Amino acid sequence: MDLVSMGFLKVLLVAVYALDPYFSHAETAPNYSFVHESTTAPPVSYHDYIVVGGGTAGCPLAATLSETANVLVLERGGSPYRNPGKTDKGNFLLTLLDPSPDSYAQIFITEDGVYNHLARVLGGGTVINAGFYSHAETEFVKESGLDEALVNDAYQWVENKVVFKAPLLQWQTAVRDGLLEAGVLPYNGFTNEHINGTKIGSTIFDMNDHRHSAADLLEYADPKNIIVYLHATVTKILFTTQTVGSRPRAIGVIYEDAMGEKHTAYLTNDSKSEIIVSAGAIGSSKLLMLSGIGPRSQLEPLGIKVVIDQPMVGQGMADNTLNGVFIPSPNPVELSLLSTVGISLLVNYIEAGSGLNLAPSFGWISKFLLSILDQVFTCNFIPLH
Repeated sequence: MDLVSMGFLKVLLVAVYALDPYFSHAETAPNYSFVHESTTAPPVSYHDYIVVGGGTAGCPLAATLSETANVLVLERGGSPYRNPGKTDKGNFLLTLLDPSPDSYAQIFITEDGVYNHLARVLGGGTVINAGFYSHAETEFVKESGLDEALVNDAYQWVENKVVFKAPLLQWQTAVRDGLLEAGVLPYNGFTNEHINGTKIGSTIFDMNDHRHSAADLLEYADPKNIIVYLHATVTKILFTTQTVGSRPRAIGVIYEDAMGEKHTAYLTNDSKSEIIVSAGAIGSSKLLMLSGIGPRSQLEPLGIKVVIDQPMVGQGMADNTLNGVFIPSPNPVELSLLSTVGISLLVNYIEAGSGLNLAPSFGWISKFLLSILDQVFTCNFIPLH
């Protein structure tokens, strides 16, 4: 196999293992009258809150804020409801591997050669990941000084809309038994709590294998107080200072629509107005640095005016390490993503799926890839974080 072929195979295997245990297409697409293409946006607009990134955090946050304020959401991707069924459970790998310009997952390669993906769709990572749902550790909530009752209410708010009990069929039962036999203890049964041992969790796939994402949570929004623009790429946060020597204050953003036209959204004069950057760890850091917030040593050589010298912005990033076992099967295997998970005291995670279809259904898989997979159409995988 030549080097080009090996490269394609590496992309496939990395993508198979790139499963986020946290995190869209609902069975019936909601009628969002407030979602529009950014090409229809006015040149200038004013809002109480501007949310940059309509993903896992941005959608529920915007929905909540719209109860009492005027909210603008700017999402660089498109709608997850455009292609019904594309994000169903059986198409998980096809959606994740889609290299088309308007795909929900944007493939990128880090400077040290690691393949990964960024979500590029309303709903964010919940549209492209493996759909496992779990709570943060109880101790984390306490140590963070958060209101535990309020946190639990928030969990319930999400679970009522997009969370379902994960099925425990033959493959996932075997995974559970294997984890227990290997000593990943105790057995915690079904729980959404993040605790050590082996457990059965929840999923954002419903009983018909349709995905439900953070975008579904926009059904909670007040349509009179919110507007969402798709294919709206924010390129810069605007700042001002009220007096000489005062700390800069964000007052608006510049964003581009799909045609490359620029628009400006400003905050209103309300003292509580805010720009909320929820574009993911990478996207948020990138936007801050492009806007002049970051390490002076990196911004100045690029000709970016330093607004605030923050040496740690964009630094020290690392994804979870992962090893995996990929098991091709010549015969059909039941379809499952993540239901059973093993969590060790060393904060390692063991999870598994089965029966994912690698045959093309959207017409974009290359002939080369098919030449590798022509005898293998289903697979089991066991990623070890």
